Amino acid sequence: MDTINDIVIDYNFEIIFGLAIIVVFLFLVTVINIFRISSMRKKYNKLVKNVNGGSLEEIIMQHVEVVDDVKIQLGRLVDYCSELDDRLKLSLQKIGFIRYNAFNEMGSDLSFSIALLDDNLNGFVITSIYGREECNTYAKPIEDGKSKYNLSTEEIQAIDRAVKGNIFNSSKSRIS
Repeated sequence: MDTINDIVIDYNFEIIFGLAIIVVFLFLVTVINIFRISSMRKKYNKLVKNVNGGSLEEIIMQHVEVVDDVKIQLGRLVDYCSELDDRLKLSLQKIGFIRYNAFNEMGSDLSFSIALLDDNLNGFVITSIYGREECNTYAKPIEDGKSKYNLSTEEIQAIDRAVKGNIFNSSKSRIS
Protein backbone atom coordinates (compact mmCIF):
# COMPACT_ATOMS: atom_id res chain seq x y z
CA MET A 1 0.00 0.00 0.00
CA ASP A 2 2.91 2.27 0.71
CA THR A 3 4.16 1.78 -2.83
CA ILE A 4 0.85 3.01 -4.28
CA ASN A 5 0.94 6.02 -1.96
CA ASP A 6 4.52 6.71 -2.99
CA ILE A 7 3.60 6.50 -6.70
CA VAL A 8 0.64 8.84 -6.21
CA ILE A 9 2.75 11.30 -4.26
CA ASP A 10 5.60 11.19 -6.79
CA TYR A 11 3.32 11.51 -9.85
CA ASN A 12 0.39 13.50 -8.44
CA PHE A 13 0.78 16.33 -11.02
CA GLU A 14 0.79 13.87 -13.93
CA ILE A 15 -2.20 11.99 -12.52
CA ILE A 16 -4.17 15.19 -11.96
CA PHE A 17 -3.28 16.43 -15.45
CA GLY A 18 -4.34 13.10 -16.99
CA LEU A 19 -7.63 13.17 -15.05
CA ALA A 20 -8.22 16.78 -16.16
CA ILE A 21 -7.75 15.76 -19.82
CA ILE A 22 -10.20 12.89 -19.34
CA VAL A 23 -12.72 15.29 -17.70
CA VAL A 24 -12.39 17.76 -20.62
CA PHE A 25 -12.82 14.91 -23.12
CA LEU A 26 -15.92 13.63 -21.28
CA PHE A 27 -17.28 17.20 -21.15
CA LEU A 28 -16.90 17.52 -24.95
CA VAL A 29 -18.56 14.14 -25.51
CA THR A 30 -21.43 15.24 -23.23
CA VAL A 31 -21.91 18.51 -25.17
CA ILE A 32 -21.91 16.65 -28.49
CA ASN A 33 -24.47 14.18 -27.14
CA ILE A 34 -26.68 17.03 -25.89
CA PHE A 35 -26.75 18.53 -29.40
CA ARG A 36 -27.50 15.14 -30.95
CA ILE A 37 -30.31 14.46 -28.49
CA SER A 38 -31.71 17.95 -29.13
CA SER A 39 -31.71 17.31 -32.87
CA MET A 40 -33.38 13.92 -32.39
CA ARG A 41 -35.96 15.48 -30.05
CA LYS A 42 -36.83 18.11 -32.69
CA LYS A 43 -37.26 15.41 -35.33
CA TYR A 44 -39.37 13.30 -33.00
CA ASN A 45 -41.57 16.27 -32.04
CA LYS A 46 -42.04 17.07 -35.72
CA LEU A 47 -43.03 13.45 -36.34
CA VAL A 48 -45.59 13.35 -33.55
CA LYS A 49 -46.78 16.99 -33.63
CA ASN A 50 -50.44 16.21 -34.51
CA VAL A 51 -50.78 12.98 -32.54
CA ASN A 52 -52.39 12.85 -29.13
CA GLY A 53 -50.71 10.31 -26.90
CA GLY A 54 -49.97 7.84 -29.71
CA SER A 55 -46.99 5.61 -29.82
CA LEU A 56 -44.44 5.73 -32.58
CA GLU A 57 -45.77 2.40 -33.87
CA GLU A 58 -49.30 3.85 -34.19
CA ILE A 59 -47.94 6.87 -36.02
CA ILE A 60 -46.03 4.70 -38.46
CA MET A 61 -49.11 2.52 -39.07
CA GLN A 62 -51.22 5.63 -39.76
CA HIS A 63 -48.62 6.86 -42.23
CA VAL A 64 -48.53 3.45 -43.93
CA GLU A 65 -52.32 3.62 -44.35
CA VAL A 66 -52.04 7.12 -45.83
CA VAL A 67 -49.32 5.94 -48.21
CA ASP A 68 -51.51 3.00 -49.27
CA ASP A 69 -54.40 5.40 -49.97
CA VAL A 70 -52.08 7.62 -51.99
CA LYS A 71 -50.90 4.60 -53.99
CA ILE A 72 -54.52 3.72 -54.82
CA GLN A 73 -55.27 7.30 -55.85
CA LEU A 74 -52.09 7.41 -57.94
CA GLY A 75 -53.14 4.22 -59.71
CA ARG A 76 -56.51 5.80 -60.50
CA LEU A 77 -54.78 8.91 -61.82
CA VAL A 78 -52.48 6.84 -64.02
CA ASP A 79 -55.49 4.99 -65.44
CA TYR A 80 -57.35 8.27 -65.98
CA CYS A 81 -54.32 9.84 -67.72
CA SER A 82 -53.98 6.78 -69.92
CA GLU A 83 -57.67 7.03 -70.86
CA LEU A 84 -57.25 10.74 -71.61
CA ASP A 85 -54.19 10.00 -73.72
CA ASP A 86 -56.16 7.42 -75.73
CA ARG A 87 -59.01 9.89 -76.22
CA LEU A 88 -56.60 12.67 -77.13
CA LYS A 89 -55.22 10.59 -79.98
CA LEU A 90 -58.69 10.77 -81.54
CA SER A 91 -58.92 14.56 -81.30
CA LEU A 92 -57.91 16.90 -84.08
CA GLN A 93 -54.23 17.56 -83.53
CA LYS A 94 -52.68 18.01 -86.91
CA ILE A 95 -53.70 20.92 -89.09
CA GLY A 96 -52.41 21.85 -92.50
CA PHE A 97 -53.58 24.93 -94.40
CA ILE A 98 -52.81 26.29 -97.84
CA ARG A 99 -54.19 29.31 -99.72
CA TYR A 100 -53.86 29.50 -103.46
CA ASN A 101 -55.12 31.12 -106.63
CA ALA A 102 -57.34 28.53 -108.31
CA PHE A 103 -57.75 30.45 -111.59
CA ASN A 104 -55.43 32.71 -113.55
CA GLU A 105 -57.95 35.53 -113.91
CA MET A 106 -58.40 35.94 -110.13
CA GLY A 107 -56.16 38.50 -108.49
CA SER A 108 -55.74 37.01 -105.02
CA ASP A 109 -55.30 33.71 -103.16
CA LEU A 110 -58.98 33.28 -102.31
CA SER A 111 -59.12 29.47 -102.58
CA PHE A 112 -57.89 27.24 -99.78
CA SER A 113 -57.50 23.68 -98.55
CA ILE A 114 -57.34 22.75 -94.89
CA ALA A 115 -56.55 19.29 -93.51
CA LEU A 116 -57.73 18.42 -89.99
CA LEU A 117 -56.27 15.13 -88.72
CA ASP A 118 -56.00 13.23 -85.45
CA ASP A 119 -52.91 11.45 -84.17
CA ASN A 120 -53.71 8.39 -86.31
CA LEU A 121 -53.86 10.59 -89.44
CA ASN A 122 -57.63 10.20 -89.66
CA GLY A 123 -59.87 13.19 -90.31
CA PHE A 124 -60.87 15.22 -93.32
CA VAL A 125 -59.72 17.84 -95.79
CA ILE A 126 -61.91 20.79 -96.76
CA THR A 127 -61.31 22.65 -100.01
CA SER A 128 -62.96 25.87 -101.08
CA ILE A 129 -62.43 26.96 -104.66
CA TYR A 130 -63.30 30.58 -105.27
CA GLY A 131 -64.22 31.81 -108.76
CA ARG A 132 -65.79 35.01 -110.07
CA GLU A 133 -69.17 33.44 -110.62
CA GLU A 134 -69.27 30.87 -107.84
CA CYS A 135 -67.55 29.39 -104.83
CA ASN A 136 -67.54 25.61 -104.26
CA THR A 137 -66.60 23.82 -101.05
CA TYR A 138 -65.67 20.13 -100.84
CA ALA A 139 -64.90 17.83 -97.93
CA LYS A 140 -63.12 14.51 -98.27
CA PRO A 141 -62.48 11.93 -95.52
CA ILE A 142 -58.90 10.95 -94.71
CA GLU A 143 -57.90 7.59 -93.23
CA ASP A 144 -54.26 6.84 -92.37
CA GLY A 145 -53.24 9.97 -94.26
CA LYS A 146 -54.94 8.88 -97.49
CA SER A 147 -58.34 9.33 -99.08
CA LYS A 148 -60.33 6.98 -101.25
CA TYR A 149 -61.29 10.06 -103.30
CA ASN A 150 -58.96 11.78 -105.75
CA LEU A 151 -57.08 14.58 -104.05
CA SER A 152 -55.88 17.81 -105.65
CA THR A 153 -52.29 18.93 -105.37
CA GLU A 154 -53.28 21.54 -102.77
CA GLU A 155 -55.20 18.99 -100.71
CA ILE A 156 -52.16 16.71 -100.73
CA GLN A 157 -50.00 19.67 -99.67
CA ALA A 158 -52.42 20.53 -96.83
CA ILE A 159 -52.31 16.91 -95.62
CA ASP A 160 -48.52 16.88 -95.90
CA ARG A 161 -48.27 20.08 -93.85
CA ALA A 162 -50.60 18.63 -91.22
CA VAL A 163 -48.49 15.48 -90.94
CA LYS A 164 -45.24 17.47 -90.74
CA GLY A 165 -46.70 20.00 -88.31
CA ASN A 166 -46.12 22.89 -90.74
CA ILE A 167 -49.58 24.48 -90.54
CA PHE A 168 -48.98 27.51 -92.72
CA ASN A 169 -46.66 27.98 -95.62
CA SER A 170 -46.57 30.90 -97.99
CA SER A 171 -45.74 28.90 -101.12
CA LYS A 172 -48.43 29.33 -103.76
CA SER A 173 -49.72 26.83 -106.23
CA ARG A 174 -52.35 26.70 -108.91
CA ILE A 175 -54.97 24.14 -109.92
CA SER A 176 -54.59 23.14 -113.55
